[in-house]
Amino acid sequence: MSIDVLAGSERPPLMPERTYSALKNQAVEMEGLFINTLISQMFSSIDTEGAFSGGQAEQTWRGMMAEQYSQSVAEAGGFGLADTILRDLIAIQGNAVTPQPASQPQLDAAIGAYTQ
Repeated sequence: MSIDVLAGSERPPLMPERTYSALKNQAVEMEGLFINTLISQMFSSIDTEGAFSGGQAEQTWRGMMAEQYSQSVAEAGGFGLADTILRDLIAIQGNAVTPQPASQPQLDAAIGAYTQ
């Protein structure tokens, strides 16, 4: 079951759908990385020694398990960080400086140098 995490966020009218979709995916991915960090820290406090622990094998696969958990949480709506991240990414895109065309050289000045 897939839930559209950012269904409430709307694409700005002048932003291409492809750009908006890429920003949306980046926002969810960034939230997933944050959640992965939290889950990894949580798992690091679990004791892997003892009668009912997984020992070395548990330590080996713990990172992958944290990654899968965090991806699932982020895709299911996460903590709501993706919405804020998306708004910020859109604002950054809107504030990006667009290159201005290079100014034309002063042709009159250049021509004047040859007529004197």
